[in-house]
Amino acid sequence: MPSTKVYSASLIGLEAAIIEVEVDISGGLPKTIIVGLPDAAVQEARERVKSAIKNSNAIFPTSHIAINLAPADLPKNGTHYDLPIALSILLNSGQIFFEPRNHLFLGELALDGSIRPVSGILPMLLSARDKGFSKAFVPTENSKEASLVSGITIIPVKSLYDVIGYIQNLIKIKPLPPANWDAILKVPEDVLDLKLIKGQESAKRALEIAAAGGHNVLLSGPPGTGKTLLAKALPSILPKLTIDEVLEITKIYSVAGLLNLSKNLITVRPFRSPHHSSSSVALVGGGSSPRPGEISLAHRGVLFMDEFPEFTRPVLENLRQPLEDGVVTVARAAATVCFPAQFTLVAAQNPCPCGFYSDPIKACMCSPSQIAKYHKKISGPMLDRIDLHVEVGRIEFDKLTAETSGESSAEVQARVQKARDIQTERFKDKKHIKTNSEMTINEIKEFCRLGEKEQQFMKAAVVKMYLSARSYHRILKLARTIADLADSPKLMLNHLAEALQYRPKVE
Repeated sequence: MPSTKVYSASLIGLEAAIIEVEVDISGGLPKTIIVGLPDAAVQEARERVKSAIKNSNAIFPTSHIAINLAPADLPKNGTHYDLPIALSILLNSGQIFFEPRNHLFLGELALDGSIRPVSGILPMLLSARDKGFSKAFVPTENSKEASLVSGITIIPVKSLYDVIGYIQNLIKIKPLPPANWDAILKVPEDVLDLKLIKGQESAKRALEIAAAGGHNVLLSGPPGTGKTLLAKALPSILPKLTIDEVLEITKIYSVAGLLNLSKNLITVRPFRSPHHSSSSVALVGGGSSPRPGEISLAHRGVLFMDEFPEFTRPVLENLRQPLEDGVVTVARAAATVCFPAQFTLVAAQNPCPCGFYSDPIKACMCSPSQIAKYHKKISGPMLDRIDLHVEVGRIEFDKLTAETSGESSAEVQARVQKARDIQTERFKDKKHIKTNSEMTINEIKEFCRLGEKEQQFMKAAVVKMYLSARSYHRILKLARTIADLADSPKLMLNHLAEALQYRPKVE
């Protein structure tokens, strides 16, 4: 019998390629070989598939079986090839009959024939739909994630036995209904409310600006003043996720294998807080088979880096390009892939190694050379990419114990959402730009025009504060966000003045 062909998919970064699983059964000593650059997990499919077929009331051929995963020059990783390999063997040996064209099969087989969930379902289904596939078979436990994809019939399957019965019209399985987006986007957020944080009005204002325009923030102050709490409260004032953003973020977590049975969808903005001992690969992504790192897992959300100067210099320098471009390119011998990394950076640091340099009550124990060395851990170009530098001071006892609280996250979020709506309208004709922080030079010239008084003001600021060209443009983007929060179509002197006050004291 000529070779048979069943279709699956392979992940390449956040995208997927269609894979043809070809099987040829010929005479000779019993042996099963898999070719087409399979990794160890794919090679081990031979034993899983053999036992699964036997335990599904089918016969595993005692012949020479050649399995080819085409295209052969593309590395194959993961366990989701088990199901298409098993079906191609059964089809080639004449035990089942069906037309595999335009059908996609994904799933890991257990030895008893049941089908286990796999990672990367969302990008693989999106790719199959875009390439004209009409039906896809996925593990039942991946159903919630798979239901996000419209335009393709999704069949949830529990076992190889069920798949065999369905494709031969012996049993019926209901296709997955489309996702209920209204219910998905109404999932309550488990985040810290801003009103629970006493005092720190200037820092809260900075967070509001950061949320409205997607700007980066550096919180500096003594230990215990609320820097971490402020960072954790930022997601509560960010705008609600849109459908496109839910798909975008869920795709990243799917590829990273971070979706589980209790969390098959990412419906709230991510908050990632890597430890300062994290490596460059953990932060930006990589590995022999490139996977997204912390900055991509924080896409459209918040990346909180506590003890900022304690991160190693190479790790911090790796952030410079993603902060500027919103994407990170990971080049490895196996492949070169791009991951999105459009996140809001919130960094927190002490003013000195002991932490009390700026504290009016507790004396600093550090020498001038120790303080200088501590601050030199973060390079000037790195600081230049942070728009809002905020001092977080000690909270007075009266404010700490006051019954009254500040604005709630819902109140601040309403203003942030209004400012984001203005930006959505502004950039409706601009691809890949959602917030003011993402503007390039062309957009800055178009949307951040200055009047004569404002231009003279900025000229004096550039000279007096020794601002770089990057700092100048970032101040204009920050002022544009402040103007949006004030519902002002023009940049005024007070908007520019407020933006300037968030620059570091020493440039």
